[in-house]
Amino acid sequence: MPAARSAETAPEGSRAPWRSLRHRSMRWWSLANLVSNAGAWMQLTVQNLLVLQLTGSAAITGLSLALQVAPGLLLGLAGGAAVDRWPRKTTAAVSQAALAVIALGTAALVALGALSVPVLMVLAVLTGLIATIESPACALLGNDLVPREDVPSAIAVGSVVHSVGRLAGTALAGVAVGLFGMASAYLANGLSFVLVALVIPFLRPAAGAAPAAGPEPEADRQGVRAGVTFFCGRRRLVAVACLTGLGSVLGRNYGLTLAALVSGALHGGAREYGLIATVLAVGGTVGAVIAGRLRNPSVRLVAVLTAAGGLLQCLAALSPTLLILALLVVPMAVLESLSDTAVTTILQTDPPAHLRGRVLGAWRSVSTLWGLAGPPLLGASIQLLGARGALLAGGLLVSGAVGGGSLVSRRSTAGSPAGPAVEGVSGAVGGPEQLVAAA
Repeated sequence: MPAARSAETAPEGSRAPWRSLRHRSMRWWSLANLVSNAGAWMQLTVQNLLVLQLTGSAAITGLSLALQVAPGLLLGLAGGAAVDRWPRKTTAAVSQAALAVIALGTAALVALGALSVPVLMVLAVLTGLIATIESPACALLGNDLVPREDVPSAIAVGSVVHSVGRLAGTALAGVAVGLFGMASAYLANGLSFVLVALVIPFLRPAAGAAPAAGPEPEADRQGVRAGVTFFCGRRRLVAVACLTGLGSVLGRNYGLTLAALVSGALHGGAREYGLIATVLAVGGTVGAVIAGRLRNPSVRLVAVLTAAGGLLQCLAALSPTLLILALLVVPMAVLESLSDTAVTTILQTDPPAHLRGRVLGAWRSVSTLWGLAGPPLLGASIQLLGARGALLAGGLLVSGAVGGGSLVSRRSTAGSPAGPAVEGVSGAVGGPEQLVAAA
């Protein structure tokens, strides 16, 4: 028994990026998610092509994607409230099984040539509805498998798993579809969901993990409203939302902005953009490994990373050659991955256990909102200012807003004898100048 315990215990203060994997349940969870991510990317790789083949319409293809995202915007809070009320392992396993049924059913319809557009739209909506529960349930279940100080490592490992799964799934999709047809991608994804559902019952929480408790009586009576009240009354969460939304809307849609820069000002083509996309993915993976060393990230760290990302974006906008752009893209991706891990850690550890599902549900709603608003705004900016101008303007606005808010906050803090009540849970949210100060 002592030997087994020592294998599960890291030295106090350990910052090894992979320290979360010393927990047996986390190793199984990561392996299952690697297979699941590969299956998901196999399906995503062929999904748009399938819709285009069925409809011949890019507009309907976009509509199918919007229908899958819309439930997260409208029902994210309700899904989070359900996760807070229901047993977490059961919720995660049942949601995985439900997604498996949809994927396997779609595979059968595709193989039989019986998939119609109306059925496709219904399946997209059902997938989005289940995801409003599955996403926070699985995120919090992963956190239960490690002590609180190892949560950043678990999230970073998840980022690496996502990146590796994306590369493997995209490659496997081409082989599987070429040999067996499009139904094989849906079949593989469905089986990957089954694997995760079968692994979940055998997972065990780690010693020192936050308890997956049900809601307290008062929170239970307030339901969804308790999550909104906590989120809006917690300055550090509002600060994280403002910082992330600012960066997402004005600059982090690199798939759009860098594609426009490469194909426009740098006179590149698909091969050149493929190189930049590959470098971006490699940088993101490196950033996830570095982020695994975090233990207790602060909002101030997120602010610094956001501002630095904005400045690098400005330099990328001025890149005279593709090589210089590629060199700048690496630290841009590293900073983005670090920021994402820090933000996710704050969201999943700051709220009390009985409200974490609802806080993640609130985050899903607001992040879906700027996820939908960002690309059209950036597209209009590129149309008006050009790719270089849009990147430069967005980077300047992001770094300037964060820097200005930080300066104003310091002056406000210096003029206040007691300083700002950063850690108050129920107090009113301060103005924008106070957000960066929340740590």
